[in-house]
Amino acid sequence: MVDKDILQKKAQYIEQTLAKLRILREKTSVEFLGSFQNVDAAKHNLQVAIEAIIDICNHIVARERYGLPNSSVESIDLLFNHGILDEELTKRLRSMVKFRNRIVHLYQEVDDQQVYRILQEDLKDFEAFLGVINRKFLI
Repeated sequence: MVDKDILQKKAQYIEQTLAKLRILREKTSVEFLGSFQNVDAAKHNLQVAIEAIIDICNHIVARERYGLPNSSVESIDLLFNHGILDEELTKRLRSMVKFRNRIVHLYQEVDDQQVYRILQEDLKDFEAFLGVINRKFLI
């Protein structure tokens, strides 16, 4: 059985991080891309929010005994296979993990304009994930 306190703390951390990202989202493209502080803050906050999602997935997989994933993507897939995540959200979470891996391991290849696009278009994916976790495990 999952530890609701752990899930709640991770979910709250994601919410706090999303609040910071929403502030950065309000900037114009010129303002955002013209400041390394904005770009670096966005990259860092996206990275740690995605890592918190991975932590939540790993916690659920371990506590519910869904298997032994070999990667973060496999943890997400196990949640899909057990009916926790739908296909579309699973696909978006896989993309998030790949983006996080680029920030961490291929940082020199991360396109700042892609970071801005993510801020504008993809924060809803974090919200969708939190909604699932709240409905399935916290309410």
